Amino acid sequence: MIPRQFPVRLFAFLALACAALAAHAQAGKPANEQVIEPQVPRRDVRVPKIPSNDFVAGLFAGTYATENFGTSAVYGLRLGYHITEDIFVEAAYARTEVSDENFRQILPGGVFPQPKETLSYYNLSAGYNVLPGEVFFGRRFAKTSALYLIAGIGSTKFLEQRKQTVNFGLGLRVFLKDWFSLQVDLRDHVYSLDLLGRRQSTQNLELSAGATFFF
Repeated sequence: MIPRQFPVRLFAFLALACAALAAHAQAGKPANEQVIEPQVPRRDVRVPKIPSNDFVAGLFAGTYATENFGTSAVYGLRLGYHITEDIFVEAAYARTEVSDENFRQILPGGVFPQPKETLSYYNLSAGYNVLPGEVFFGRRFAKTSALYLIAGIGSTKFLEQRKQTVNFGLGLRVFLKDWFSLQVDLRDHVYSLDLLGRRQSTQNLELSAGATFFF
């Protein structure tokens, strides 16, 4: 004969067993388990870098607008050194031929001893790459570039006068190879002259393009 307490004990045993299984299943799961794991595609990003060669040499040509005497062709050379990837120093020398043709139509004999006189300058400047990046040619072709600010001091020789000159401006350099680049510069050369009966400070804009070689 089965005791009366047997069904009660059996029910209690089954309830404890179910509770133990539920606790074991709960302990096996991570506390913050996510049902759906997000799949985010990763894209490789290449940060453009300026070549690590320190020394630079280059040639340039363009136009030089001498205040009061018009625009003429200019040509010269540059030598530079990159102190860091973004900071560099540069020495430049250039020449141009300035004409007083417009004044000769008004004043007999003009302003210069000769219709054309040579103007030359040299300077030492410091530059800073403010916007390194890339220049795109179409959709698939891109080259490393650097937009920079530059300023410096030097001397201008014109009509036997040597004048201290301050220059400042900006430029864009595009690297076609690690050792070769093309660049465009816009600079203002500020110095004083005494040619028209009074001494005055002049603004002389120069726009040039050239090639530079890194080594």
